[in-house]
Amino acid sequence: MPNHLYLKLVLVTLFAASVVPAFAQVVPAATGGGGLTIAAGGGVSTYQMDFFPYGREWGGTLWVDGDLNLGPRFLQGLGVEAEARDLSLDRSASLPNDFRTDTLGGGPMYTWHFHRLRPYVKGIISYGSLDVYKHSYHFTWTEYAPGGGVEYRTFGNVFVRADYEYQAWFKVFGKNYTLDPNGWTFGAVYQFGHPHLRH
Repeated sequence: MPNHLYLKLVLVTLFAASVVPAFAQVVPAATGGGGLTIAAGGGVSTYQMDFFPYGREWGGTLWVDGDLNLGPRFLQGLGVEAEARDLSLDRSASLPNDFRTDTLGGGPMYTWHFHRLRPYVKGIISYGSLDVYKHSYHFTWTEYAPGGGVEYRTFGNVFVRADYEYQAWFKVFGKNYTLDPNGWTFGAVYQFGHPHLRH
């Protein structure tokens, strides 16, 4: 990837880590003693595309997580995640110049809390879009993605995150064929309210 794109990726990550805390000033803080706890943020994504010719895409992802904090202790980590991803920042030379994928969806997640470290697993169902404009291709599917990752509390209410997903796009191009793109997102989330409330 060209050097100037590394700079863009760093700037996007820093922007997510700095803007989200400022956003917290206009959103009501989560309350203690049960109820919904909200975290939001974003990061830089890199995905290996299961598409001929094979290659890698780079872009960005936004997350909004809600932990329910209800029920017995073993359910305290149960929550939901909404995410939006746009992979159009850059791509491998093997992919067409105008190749782009986008997803928007959400699903359940479960988070464990170990002091500053918070590993999690999730299952996302998304509306996916693939575009290759030069050839006038535009396809949409429902895609399913198991995944997981880990968050680490750096300071205050800010957590850095490494997130992995393995997607399944079934019956693409009207055929019995499945695309299986997978990749990583590295970024940060800000938790509204007190960090110890999100289990």
